Order: sequence, then C-alpha cells, then structure tokens
Amino acid sequence: MESGENAGLSPAAIVAIVCNSVVGVLIFILFVILYKACQVPSRQEKTTPVAKEPEQQATEHKYLLTKL
Repeated sequence: MESGENAGLSPAAIVAIVCNSVVGVLIFILFVILYKACQVPSRQEKTTPVAKEPEQQATEHKYLLTKL
C-alpha cells in the first residue's frame, strides 16, 4: 500500500464536494416548492381587501376629506 499525499482526497476537494451537495439539496428544495406552488389553483372570485365597493370607497374619501 502507498502512504503519503496520494492516499486520499485533499481537504479542499472534500469542502468542494460538501458545498456542491448543499447547493444540490437547496436546488431540489426549490424545485419541490415551485412544483407545489404551480399545483395550487388561483382564485379570481375572491375580492381582495384593496378592491372595495365604489360606494364604500367614496364614503371613505369624503370622510377623509372632511376630516382635514
């Protein structure tokens, strides 16, 4: 058997393998999140809090203007 420097991987190679493995796991997690996000149907029927009825919105504007 040989002994010396050629016996195993260098510490830099081990660090590179570990870093690449971590990046690979993070990319896999990203793809899983994207896959699950694309399966969720978007609901257009539901009104957003910003989109209020015109009457209520006008009343709020009048209130804000008269309060000044």
